[in-house]
Amino acid sequence: MAQTIRCRVHRDTYRDSVELMRVATEIERLPGIARAALLMGTPANRELLADAGLLVPEAMTARPGDLVVAVAATHASVADHALAHGTTLLTAMAPPPARAADRPPLRTIAQGLTELPEANLAIVSTPGAYATAEALKALKRGLHVFVFSDNVPLEDEIELKRLAGAKHLLMMGPDCGTAILDGVPLGFANAVRSGRIGLVGASGSGLQQVSCLVDRLGEGVSQVIGVGGRDLHDRIGGAMMLAGLERLAGDPSTAVIVLVSKPPAPAVAQRVLDAARRTGKPVIVNFLGGETSAIRDAAAIPAATLEDAARLAVAVARGRKPELTPRRVPAARRGMGTRFASGQDRVRGLYSGGTLAEEAALILGMNDAAAAEVCPHTVVDLGADEFTVGRPHPMIDFRLRNERIVAAARDRATAVILLDVVLGHGAHPDPAGALAPAIARASREAARSRRSLAIVASVCGTSRDPQDLVAQEHALTAAGVLLAPSNAQAARLAVGLVAAAERRPST
Repeated sequence: MAQTIRCRVHRDTYRDSVELMRVATEIERLPGIARAALLMGTPANRELLADAGLLVPEAMTARPGDLVVAVAATHASVADHALAHGTTLLTAMAPPPARAADRPPLRTIAQGLTELPEANLAIVSTPGAYATAEALKALKRGLHVFVFSDNVPLEDEIELKRLAGAKHLLMMGPDCGTAILDGVPLGFANAVRSGRIGLVGASGSGLQQVSCLVDRLGEGVSQVIGVGGRDLHDRIGGAMMLAGLERLAGDPSTAVIVLVSKPPAPAVAQRVLDAARRTGKPVIVNFLGGETSAIRDAAAIPAATLEDAARLAVAVARGRKPELTPRRVPAARRGMGTRFASGQDRVRGLYSGGTLAEEAALILGMNDAAAAEVCPHTVVDLGADEFTVGRPHPMIDFRLRNERIVAAARDRATAVILLDVVLGHGAHPDPAGALAPAIARASREAARSRRSLAIVASVCGTSRDPQDLVAQEHALTAAGVLLAPSNAQAARLAVGLVAAAERRPST
């Protein structure tokens, strides 16, 4: 069926990604609307609109400071109504105009320091094209910086971290998803108890998983220092992981240190491990999928999974022998009654957390070069840069993942859909509620062709998170999701379900 594409350009209008996600979701609920997009009018975002089939001539006039609202509808009148409704929603969300007696809003870091001269940290969350300039301003004024923005050039990151190192400051990011500093959560952080385990990681979701599991095991964290996913790149050299290690080494409240990252370049790994040895404190290292011999040679403790890292840290903090999780899924969990049709042998991982996706891929056998060539499974990190340019992160906006869940269910080879569900500050207020309609639709799609479909997930969060871990797990279970207590165990369960079906004799 042919669709009508319409757009409206709001000049000199900026809204944050959460507001844009809410408006887009509201517009897409209108009858006759197939797709809605709200993006700033940057060249990159116009390319995204073009790729989505939503670019019309009016949008070509948009400037980077303009907001573009685009819709695909069944009829022109439906599209015009949706655009008008979008304008109403945006107007309702706009801050009220300042009265003469009110202070004008603070628009620069310099103005912020005038208001809060004792501040020592700045959070930068702008489109990537503008993040470097703001981070530089903050560093030059002696502030630690947390850069949530992604799509920042590598050369800019190198420059920022060199300046931070010269000033003995932390430059966390770009694309830094998580930190907890002196008990204050930044980005996508969870409500975890305070304690004696300090974390440094080039991974937002990895830090969230470890800190949440530490909390569930009855311990807490002293500091959680995110450094950005590229910090251990050979050209950056682990600059901020080294700075984080130095700070935790001198922190009297930290008894045990955990390092989390994808495998660094060998020279960078050695530099970090040498620094870990010099801390004089026990250090648990999870270089996901990396070699463990160098870790042991540095007198550190290797952890194969994020869950193992949490369990090892808690055990060391308590002076006990760790109880690691078994590598095989118990038979009772493998044979949970799911019967797949002939040819249903694929696990489809659809993730919002990059390191959680990496860990799942490792367990599914996708990270071994030889095995990956014949591995039938797939894992997609929907939080990667190519999916987040001009749109909210998938921990906030579930629309893209929901579309992919339904698409995976239509694939006759799909047996298991594997998900991460991440709670915490900044994340979607009700992930289970956002996923439930897509899960129900996916189950119907499979049932139409007389196929079974298993949805497997783990929830990264705590009972003190705004979304409430227990409530979310109950809602997901009610929606038919098979839950595991960690991401690693969820991935093992997914593989176990497929393997058990392959061994089950046909009837």
